[in-house]
Amino acid sequence: MFGFGKKEKESKGGPVGEVTLDNGTRVTVAQRVDCIGDSCPRPQLMTKKALSSADSGDVIEVLVDNSSSLEAIPPMLNGLGATLLETRKSDRHWGIYVRKN
Repeated sequence: MFGFGKKEKESKGGPVGEVTLDNGTRVTVAQRVDCIGDSCPRPQLMTKKALSSADSGDVIEVLVDNSSSLEAIPPMLNGLGATLLETRKSDRHWGIYVRKN
């Protein structure tokens, strides 16, 4: 349960890429949290962990394929000192873009 024995799927270190949001703003993604295949509450816990180690202004990309995680993550961001920038649907998953305040 909770991914015990699972390899860590959080990307840290230098920026992992850039993305252009729907409003035209281009942002650098500092961390990518790959929660594809994970169910609640792991995506929420991994998002919380990533935000706790992020610097102010960092953008984190959280990848989920579980609709309950898609619904659960945005409401928790205010309590974690973060802002939802955008949610994007791709063929097989959603990308949730979050900025640490």
